[in-house]
Amino acid sequence: MKPTDFAYHLTNYLSRYLPGQLGVSANTIKSYRDTFMILIRYCKDQKGIPSERLLLKDLTRDVVEDFLMWLETERNCSISTRNQRLSAIHAFFKYLQYECPESIELFQRIISIPTKRKPKKAFDYLTLEGVQAILSQPNQSTRGGFRDLVLLTLMYDSGARVQEIADLTISDLRLDEPATVRLTGKGSKTRIVPLMSRTAELLLKYSEHFRASNYLDSAPLFYNKKCEKLTRSGISFVLDKYTEMARRANPKVVPLKVTPHTLRHSKAMHLLQSGVNIVYIRDVLGHSEIKTTEVYARADTHMKRKALVNANQPEIQSEVPVWQKNNDLLCWLKNLG
Repeated sequence: MKPTDFAYHLTNYLSRYLPGQLGVSANTIKSYRDTFMILIRYCKDQKGIPSERLLLKDLTRDVVEDFLMWLETERNCSISTRNQRLSAIHAFFKYLQYECPESIELFQRIISIPTKRKPKKAFDYLTLEGVQAILSQPNQSTRGGFRDLVLLTLMYDSGARVQEIADLTISDLRLDEPATVRLTGKGSKTRIVPLMSRTAELLLKYSEHFRASNYLDSAPLFYNKKCEKLTRSGISFVLDKYTEMARRANPKVVPLKVTPHTLRHSKAMHLLQSGVNIVYIRDVLGHSEIKTTEVYARADTHMKRKALVNANQPEIQSEVPVWQKNNDLLCWLKNLG
């Protein structure tokens, strides 16, 4: 059976164009693939069009809008998920404009479907005391406990996304002064992030005594008992474990929900409250636009009283360093770029 025009173009888009010409990450391609898997099933179950007969002309604006409504009402997807699926569809039809210009009007009608606005909610971030409460939980005398301490410390110190931590290899570390870590983020873009001296000490000890058995620089930095790199879910599991322990010990400083992104938010807020320029915070976090980083400045405006209270807290005594006291780091950041 001859493949349909939809099957032909979707295959080329996912397997050749995205990875070959755009250099899109594997995670983004997987997300796009999942969107079209759901759309194909929707067309079969709700519109009576089996995948082997699905044509580009079948995917009208009305069909796509019905699909988006179905995501929300039948699958109970959030507005964010709905918009994420629409973004993948938009990207595909923008590609098709150049592949099939004879149908450009159809494609542009779909491209013009707007994303749905959602109410903005305040994001959660931890106080310094909250971060310290979590970092004090791992048992450093055990192999697994020490790995978890290094993992959580690096997550906070670098402000990295969870996937960026999962993808780290030994070669991404530079532990000589000034210590840095190379992170590969969205769109395979890399950035260099400075590390606190104590974080570098922990990583040096970890890399010397807890490397994977093959000792290759390309080996994953954090791995499980099978010497396989930790996944996003595995890292979340580690954080959940110590968050629950910290909450039982000190419920006032540890909120009910703490995710890997909470540590990222916390780092950004603490940098901002310490007086670091928002442009440098943008570079540390790997944001492509400054307006994305400005959310922290807006949040801080609403929380000035809370920030002032935190700023007057006694200094935390711990082996895990309070980076605000690291003048070298602040100087490094202010001279970055």
